[in-house]
Amino acid sequence: MNDKIKGFALGAIAAATYGMNPLFTLPLYSDGMDPDSVLFFRYLFAIPMLAAMILVRGRSFKVSCRDIPMLIFMGLMVAASSLTLFVSYNYMDAGIASTMLFVYPILVALIMVLFFHEKLSVLTIICIALAIGGIAMLYHGGESGVTLSLTGTLIVFLSALTYATYIVGVNHSSLKNIATLSVTFYVLLFGVSLFVARILMGDGLSLPSKWYLWGNLIALALFPTAISFLCTTSAIKYIGSTPTAILGALEPVTAVVIGVTVFGEAFSLREGVGLVLIIVAVTLVIAGGNITHVLLRFRKLFPRIRH
Repeated sequence: MNDKIKGFALGAIAAATYGMNPLFTLPLYSDGMDPDSVLFFRYLFAIPMLAAMILVRGRSFKVSCRDIPMLIFMGLMVAASSLTLFVSYNYMDAGIASTMLFVYPILVALIMVLFFHEKLSVLTIICIALAIGGIAMLYHGGESGVTLSLTGTLIVFLSALTYATYIVGVNHSSLKNIATLSVTFYVLLFGVSLFVARILMGDGLSLPSKWYLWGNLIALALFPTAISFLCTTSAIKYIGSTPTAILGALEPVTAVVIGVTVFGEAFSLREGVGLVLIIVAVTLVIAGGNITHVLLRFRKLFPRIRH
């Protein structure tokens, strides 16, 4: 398996597992837990999971002192993205918040163009447009039809911006030379400090009232945290920031599939069209250069007539 295929596969896994956030989070909210406590346990349980992976693979925990400030910054960006997304669930439906979060591929593309002088190809623009169109089709607007909360919308945008910063930062800093497992481990280790500080300054730590809800916290630590961040960091190193971000379109697809299969939600024609648009966008990203080459050859079949 070559590096590109690995990158696309890892990007897809990262997006799908990150889309599981509402599945494990909402039952905890219903039980009375607050976002800070949920995220504290999510990160706390994920850290030993990654430490075990490092030990099993025989890797070292050592990192250069000059890399620590960037690891702290990336950790805070990831933690801030998680916190703002989870807080937004209190202002709007989790499915709507997860859908709106998908603005981050556009932010990644803009950051790459503005700060790293990356050329935005026609194919990339088409992929982003198709993906956004698909997300719009998946968007329900809520059963009540009320206007979306401005506060919730701004919070989700902040979540997207901090996540986009993380995606770009991992690939365009000294962290790209550090083993993926180590980067993910330290990002979560430094990130958990944000929740510790908020819990100490707030109302304290809340715990699940039912024993089986601890399984939700462990699942949050494993799937949308350890596996998702690990796969995201790996995908970025294999295929770059922008393609990895576009593959994130699979996150709301996961939410729809979970909604239909787990919670028995209806599946409409509109949602079907949205899924098709997203799949086409992701397929174009994966095909990448091959499609560009075909389009160029096709264009040469019809040369411009000079008068």
